[in-house]
Amino acid sequence: MFEQVKALVFDVFGTVVDWREGVAREAGPFLARIGRNDIDAHGFADAWRARYQPAMEEIRSGRRGFTRLDLLHRENLEQVLRAHDIDPAGVGEAALDELNRAWHRLDPWPEAVAGLTRLKRRFIIAPLSNGNIALMTNMAKRAGIPWDAILGAEVAQAYKPDPQAYLRTAEVLGIRPAELCLVAAHNGDLKAARAAGLATAFVPRRTEHGPGQSSDLEPSEAWDVVARDFQDLAHRLGV
Repeated sequence: MFEQVKALVFDVFGTVVDWREGVAREAGPFLARIGRNDIDAHGFADAWRARYQPAMEEIRSGRRGFTRLDLLHRENLEQVLRAHDIDPAGVGEAALDELNRAWHRLDPWPEAVAGLTRLKRRFIIAPLSNGNIALMTNMAKRAGIPWDAILGAEVAQAYKPDPQAYLRTAEVLGIRPAELCLVAAHNGDLKAARAAGLATAFVPRRTEHGPGQSSDLEPSEAWDVVARDFQDLAHRLGV
């Protein structure tokens, strides 16, 4: 299968970077500054992330035109604040914008950059993320993520798992879907990619949702490759 694969594209939030710890790291001081030490920073991160899929579903369903993730994150942040009886207007635009950019400053999993650097020797590597271009670029610059290109929802004008998110990415790269492989820690993402004709690689991130995570601990199907992490993936792909 992998003899024809020319490019690897990666889910980012959860697969390449640890969104929960990164958001909680910045939410904690923010909550302290506004006098809400009673709110758990990790719980706040979880609540913010819980609004991610519903916001994108408004776009996938056609009820809303394509809207970049930075704006969706900002709208979701204001909703989470209101759910905690915090008036966003009282926080201030600058503080809200700064916290919203926490998603631009997420840290990679420990082996991710080294593994991606190895994989880059043989394959084109790029994000296939629901994150927008500015978010992905800022994240990569800060963390040293060695992408060959920044691809994803804003380029495809479609949010995963819409088939167009996968198919337009292959089209942009000038390759057939079968020559493109999605690497992800989420079985649902891989299922949609396989249905669109892509190759698939599963790399579990068993603490993405914290120590009590119960989903995506193991592969749910016989994906083309299953690896422990990105270094193991590089080894399995002969890089």
